[in-house]
Parts: sequence; structure tokens; C-alpha cells
Amino acid sequence: MPVINSIAAMRDEMAEWRQDIHAHPELAFEEVRTAALVAEKLESWGIKVTRGLGKTGLVGTLEGKQPGGSIGLRADMDALPMQELNDLPYKSKHEGKMHACGHDGHTTMLLGAAKYLAENRNFKGTVHFIFQPAEEGYAGAKAMIKDGLFERFPVDEVYGLHNAPHMEFGKVGVAAGPMMAAADTFDIEVQGRGGHGAFPQTSVDPVLIGSHIVTALQSIISRNADPQKSGVISVTRFFGGQAFNVIPDTVLMGGTVRTFDPKVQDMIIERMEQIATGIATAMGGSAEVRYRRGYPVTINHAENAEYAAAVAASVVGQESVLRNIQPVMGAEDFSYMLNEKPGCYIWLGQGGQVGGEGALHHPRYNFNDDALPIGASFFASLVEQRLGRAA
Repeated sequence: MPVINSIAAMRDEMAEWRQDIHAHPELAFEEVRTAALVAEKLESWGIKVTRGLGKTGLVGTLEGKQPGGSIGLRADMDALPMQELNDLPYKSKHEGKMHACGHDGHTTMLLGAAKYLAENRNFKGTVHFIFQPAEEGYAGAKAMIKDGLFERFPVDEVYGLHNAPHMEFGKVGVAAGPMMAAADTFDIEVQGRGGHGAFPQTSVDPVLIGSHIVTALQSIISRNADPQKSGVISVTRFFGGQAFNVIPDTVLMGGTVRTFDPKVQDMIIERMEQIATGIATAMGGSAEVRYRRGYPVTINHAENAEYAAAVAASVVGQESVLRNIQPVMGAEDFSYMLNEKPGCYIWLGQGGQVGGEGALHHPRYNFNDDALPIGASFFASLVEQRLGRAA
């Protein structure tokens, strides 16, 4: 696998960085130690560091040997609020926190690329290394953009990657258009009239109303959306009552909606309101829908997806680049950056593990350190090939 030789030689060193970050996970907007570690290394390599974007985010800026364009490379730094079950020498030292999504690996791969590029500077223009906080549900990318990320650090295009345990090691997945879904959340509060469980005729049962609403929501995708356009509506929680013999006054349910098409998203919002309020009214109660739009769709720009695929092929070989890979219903806040700038987001295979203990967000997940030189070489090659090597 033709990774950059000097980066391949850094494999063990990068693994030490990654395992140190893994042992000290930090949640959204708490990445103080991680950001300090990143900043220290970048500065030791002569890279200018700007701290405090999106609270705990930072940007490293490196100039090439000649003037030219600019490119942004992004890695996320935050961990998840989970208890690690791995028995590793570098397992999490913090109860209830672990790197279960591989952000420790993403951060390390971008550090590896930064070290190589700083040592060689064999490119034109400017590269901005974007180390982002709070990807896991708290929109750290949006926070960095709000703090002037692209005004203070202008880029012509921006790239990111995510490890993919479900893909074979060393494979790269990339496609133009949607890569990951928009992720929305909702609550539906059903108001009925409580009473004794033995005399339901005296009550308006919100549990029964809510159950009908849950069932009817499943008809939105199957009977309203174009069959060729994907969508998911999942009711993931349902709360009501505390006693076996008491019909409660209210029921609260909630869940998530995933879509790739804004028109499907708008239709779901409209139909959800109609179904919930209509069923509740027909059964003598009422319902209030509270819908929250979350991360937008992660959409790769066609030209940049082609660039990323070509660069990936130079690292892992043409046969290992999976073009036109199918998008998934997971979500990613790199979408905010792609809404601002042209760019691309790829998946990097690290083992071919489908579900189970090796899956993302599993308490026994662990990043595959052998993938570190591949990701670092991809980032570094993007800079050298997209900006051009210095004369």
C-alpha cells in the first residue's frame, strides 16, 4: 500500500499519540487537554496555532514554499458519554467517557499529516488544520463557523474523513452528493384525561392515542415519500404514567428523523403535525409536536469528490477506492462546513467489522492504529496534489 514512506515510519509514534488521547477522552466543548496536546505538537513543528474557535477548537496554519491556493483539513476531537469495556493498557481513565467513534484516530491522522507537511513544506499556498470540538450532537463545526472560521482562515475547499469499521481495511468510500443524512429530533406530547385503570370509559387515554400515533407515523415514509427517496422515522422513547392502575393525563414520546432530501424532510414535518393532532383530536385529546432540525445532509461536491477519489487512489490503489458508495442514515456536522465551502467527506475502512463489538459507538470499539498512516497520507497528499508541489 503506497502510503508516504516518512509517514509510514511514524506509525508507532502516531499510535502513541492516539492511545494517549484515547486514555484521556473529553466530551463536547470540554476538549481542553486534547486541544492543548494538539497545539503543543503543532507549535513544536513550526505551525502557527490559533485557539478558541468554537470554545475548544483550534486551527493550525502552515504556509508552503510558494504562494498558491488554500485548503482546509478537518478532524474532530470529542469523545462520547459511554463507559469503556475494553481491557486495554490505554483504556479510558475517565468514568463514563470513551472514544467510541474514533475521533482519537481522526485527530492523530491529521497531526501525522501536519508533521509531515511541516517537515517538507513541498507545496504551494496555505493549509489550515482544523481541529474541531463537539461533533457528537453539539454542532462544534457550526460553533467554529460562527466564530469566523472561514473568514479568519479562508479556504478554497475543505476535506474530512471518518473511519469505517464496517469496510475492509484500507478501502476508501467516496461519492458525489449525499454521504450522510440530515438528523432531526422531535417530541410529541399527548394530552388526555386521566382516571382509574378499571374505568377507562371515564377517561381519555393518552397511552392509546399515543400508540395510534406511533403506528400512523410509520405510514409517512411508505405512503407519502417517493420510494426512490430514503427516509427514516423512529420513535425511540415513550413515557406515560407511573402506576399500574392509573390512566395518566399525558404521554410524551420522541425520536429521530433522517432524510437526504429537504423536500422529504419538509413533507415529514407537515405530515407528522397532521397525523398527531388529527388522531388526538379524533380520540378526544390533543397533541403538540415539537420538531427540531439538527445536522443538515452531508453533501459532497461532485468535483471535490472526484479529487478526493483520485488522491485516495494514489495512496491505497485504484482497486481500493469504492466510488458511488451508498450513503448512510448516520449524521455528521462536517455538513455545516460543506454548506459553506466546496469539499468532500470520505470513509476509511479499518477492518470489515459489521456491527457487534467493533462497531462505532459500541463500548468495546477501538480504532485500528494500522490505519493511521493511510489517513495521514491521504490528508498530506490532498495538500500536495490539490495545491501543487513547490518548484
